[in-house]
Amino acid sequence: MRTIFAPSRFYLPLLTVIISSTLCFSQKTLLNNKEIDPVDLVNPLMGTDSKYELSNGNTYPAIGLPWGMNLWTPQTNKNGNGWQYQYSADKIRGLKQTHQPSPWMNDYGQFSLLPTTGKVIFDEEKRASWFSHKTETVKPYYYSVYLADYDVVSEIAPTERAAIFKFTYNKTDQANVVIDAFDKGSYIQYIPEANQIIGYSTRYARGKLINFKNYFVIQFDEKIKDVHVFDDGKEINKNETLSNHAGIVVSFGKQNKSKPLIAKVASSFISYDQAKLNLKELGNNTFDEVANNGRKIWNEKLGRIAIESDNIDEMRTFYSTLYRTLFFPNKLYEINQKGETVHYSPYNGKVLPGYLFGGTGFWDTFRALYPFLNLVYPSINVEMQEGLVNSYKEGGFLPEWSSPGYADIMIGNNSASVVADAHIKGLRGYDIEKLYEALIHGANNEGPMSAVGRKGVEYYNKLGYVPYDVEINENAARTLEYAYDDFTIYQLGKALGKPKQETDLYKKRALNYKNLFDPSTGFMRGKNKDGQFQKPFNPLKWGDAFTEGNSWHYTWSVFHDVQGLIDLMGGKEKFVEKLDSVFIQPPLFDDSYYGQVIHEIREMQIMNMGQYAHGNQPIQHMIYLYNYAGQPWKTQYWAREVMNKLYSATPDGYCGDEDNGQTSAWYVFSALGFYPVCPGTDEYVIGSPLFKKATVKLENGKSIEIDTKNNSAENVYVNGVKYNKKQYQLNYFKHSELLKGAKLNFDMSKTPNKTRGTQPESRPFSLSINDK
Repeated sequence: MRTIFAPSRFYLPLLTVIISSTLCFSQKTLLNNKEIDPVDLVNPLMGTDSKYELSNGNTYPAIGLPWGMNLWTPQTNKNGNGWQYQYSADKIRGLKQTHQPSPWMNDYGQFSLLPTTGKVIFDEEKRASWFSHKTETVKPYYYSVYLADYDVVSEIAPTERAAIFKFTYNKTDQANVVIDAFDKGSYIQYIPEANQIIGYSTRYARGKLINFKNYFVIQFDEKIKDVHVFDDGKEINKNETLSNHAGIVVSFGKQNKSKPLIAKVASSFISYDQAKLNLKELGNNTFDEVANNGRKIWNEKLGRIAIESDNIDEMRTFYSTLYRTLFFPNKLYEINQKGETVHYSPYNGKVLPGYLFGGTGFWDTFRALYPFLNLVYPSINVEMQEGLVNSYKEGGFLPEWSSPGYADIMIGNNSASVVADAHIKGLRGYDIEKLYEALIHGANNEGPMSAVGRKGVEYYNKLGYVPYDVEINENAARTLEYAYDDFTIYQLGKALGKPKQETDLYKKRALNYKNLFDPSTGFMRGKNKDGQFQKPFNPLKWGDAFTEGNSWHYTWSVFHDVQGLIDLMGGKEKFVEKLDSVFIQPPLFDDSYYGQVIHEIREMQIMNMGQYAHGNQPIQHMIYLYNYAGQPWKTQYWAREVMNKLYSATPDGYCGDEDNGQTSAWYVFSALGFYPVCPGTDEYVIGSPLFKKATVKLENGKSIEIDTKNNSAENVYVNGVKYNKKQYQLNYFKHSELLKGAKLNFDMSKTPNKTRGTQPESRPFSLSINDK
């Protein structure tokens, strides 16, 4: 693990301010009984040592504020490359504004700045500077890097829609700043009287956007002495250009380290005037003040969960994963001159009132990220739900992947889960009736693309499954996810008092998972239109009937009726035997559907955990299913095994894609000792808490205190639980009860307690037995 700060001749002034800052949250995070700011435990480089062939997170160092509209990152790869920052790289091309949720989704509205010296160079290959991680400082609210080829230190401190840059040139006769608006259509202009550069980027990677522009304004604190405008790589003798690829190099003459150059940058999806208004987020604050304000915000958000431990590595992993849960979806809305909330709509190209968010895929994040927000940060999800209302009004469907508008990728109709779970967990203050209307509409119609609405809905509603032989890809996975989504619609409909005839329809459809279970093999599998199972069948075959996984993974995708799945498999013993087999099987695979070993396959293969593929989402809940079959100690063992083996606060610290906070939220929940197996219910299934003590400060003023006794790397088993000082035998906690405030005491042991949690009444919710 790198030293968090790497002081040099340029860092000391900022360090003095940062280290002297005080805690601004009510809880204390303790390392060996000494207070420590949680933001100092975050490593934003966790997961950045990734590539196309193998993901160790596929992250980049995201410098920004929680859910901020814009993020910033150093750019090591070519313009337009989704792997915009790779830990193994040794050159930086620019300091880039980014909105990228993942390399697979790529970016939108991006542009970059880079300080240089000497000869004016715009070409991204030629201007790139060598750097070293030894002179790179990375914090959520602050970034600094020494650009060796130019002998200059570049620093960034962000707000939600703006950022302040500090460029410290050691000594030069010609200090420059390169501003690159990227290709695919961009504009740039020098405004001498304002000493400003304005421009816009129209670049985006996914969907079809109408009237899309990311307008930016850059204000320097020193007079620009010379400008060099570039049109598709060629310098032109003008102060502006509208071209495929616009850029500019501004020059300031002599500079030295006694007076750094300051650049204030803001952007807007609405207009230049709005970008200039967003620039006011910086106010008259100095660079250090902006950085400290960001530090305070991060400490407050991260400090909602206080940890007490003597293991700094585990604490770093915890807060580094917690940091990753607080970015996506990010704000697309802005505040206008009248103080009103407004947004550019990627759905119809208009500027409209109200909230809007983008940059997340519900296929990933319905599982744990949104339930985590509902527990710890519900107020931001209220805004997100309002944003979903606007998405539906403006586009006609809820997005399943927003980047920033509809993106045709992944499957399912999991907006149903995101909407239902929020309401069932008690979130209010938005038009839930309109969202319920959106869910009914999405559940019964195909959308404008296969990833919106329900692809194959006519077959699904008529046959109870999406057939294998009707040229609809990933049909079995679609069926299983639609069935779960129908369950969440049923749950929401009941909560809203909808007619029984209506809700019963979705309850019936929620059992459609049974249509794909083959008792002869014990697996879910594709089924043809005539009712016969697809042949030949290989449970090791990735893709085809499934999505980025095989039948070993998707057979467990019955979140809402685990008891029903147990019954299909022939009872608890056979169910547990099947669960055990996931880890016992060799990591063999059939990649014929893809024609290559996709990175998700490779990540499963190299982890030495059999067919368990934690690096992708479909199987992440599976470990917790032992609780439903009377053997909770196996959940406890495997939860700890995954936390300890597959996560660390290092550049290779994930075991697959981090995916917009989902894989991180799995760790955060699991480290606390419970996990939301079935969003849309009121329950969290118990696992094995990692720390001596954890305290979750809820927004209602209550707290959840999780104390453990005899907890250690060896003592992973739960010997007993007390809930508010009373013995507790259930294998789950209820969200509604935790919101009242709770003291949870875990007695941990080196050996499993094979009597606690084994009774039928201890098992968590299943539709087959809890909703008769």
